[in-house]
Amino acid sequence: MRQFTAVVNPTAGGATSAAALLGVARLLREAGAGLETEYSRSLPHARELARRAGQRGRVVLAVGGDGMAGGIGGALSGTGALLGLVPAGRGNDFARALELPTGPSELAALLLRGEPRSVDTIEVTSAVHDRTVVLGSVYAGVDALANHHANNARLLRGTASYYAGALRAVAGWRATRYRVTVDGAEHAFTGYTVVAANSGYYGFNRLIAPSARVDDGLLEVVMIHEAPRRLFFTLMNELGTGAHVRRPQVRVLRGREVRIEADRSVPYGADGEVEAVLPVTARVLPGALRVLAP
Repeated sequence: MRQFTAVVNPTAGGATSAAALLGVARLLREAGAGLETEYSRSLPHARELARRAGQRGRVVLAVGGDGMAGGIGGALSGTGALLGLVPAGRGNDFARALELPTGPSELAALLLRGEPRSVDTIEVTSAVHDRTVVLGSVYAGVDALANHHANNARLLRGTASYYAGALRAVAGWRATRYRVTVDGAEHAFTGYTVVAANSGYYGFNRLIAPSARVDDGLLEVVMIHEAPRRLFFTLMNELGTGAHVRRPQVRVLRGREVRIEADRSVPYGADGEVEAVLPVTARVLPGALRVLAP
């Protein structure tokens, strides 16, 4: 019988995380599994707790949203430890890419009896931040600015906060000249953003990279070129279905290593948590993480 350690951040969506864990925890214990809960003080502390639990041979449960999943999954990448996800965030985009069940009974059954699956992770390096590893995507441009505004919104939550953040970001955005190097080949353009995607989803269930797969050893590189603001908002709406990739203003490449640079100070993010400015390099780590998923 598997032994689990759940890592929860009590200050970031704590009530939601506790509620999500409660139903699953009861089912795990009723089945005879061992479950302990660790409360983190910060994302670096959550990573430390996860590594310790993994070294003890326990299945580490990341309880929260994409930031918690990415932080803990990144910490376990390359260690051989086994990750389970209990989605409890605003977006849960990586859980959606894995097609995890949403009901407590189905999720508990997967955690108890599911077969480990190997998925890719993303190594992120920049001049400002030490090397870190994330799961879903690295994005540089107006979406990173929108995510910053959404995370700092006081009155709005969930999708509403992201849309409000996007409006604020686009309203003040000025054209950026990007230089994107994919596996040694350089591509220059003026536009809004560059996304290096392991998961197809980001930004609260937006399908930014419809062809991305979490286990193919490649990153999907989505570049959104300059366009009138009205058309850009149309593109944003099309992110719900992935139809934006058919627009001439959108270019999609694939590769193992992506370097993103710009002609001015442009923010980038990763899994909703890492915030810094370009340049940044994202490199896929094929099959580096073992996770309980269909």
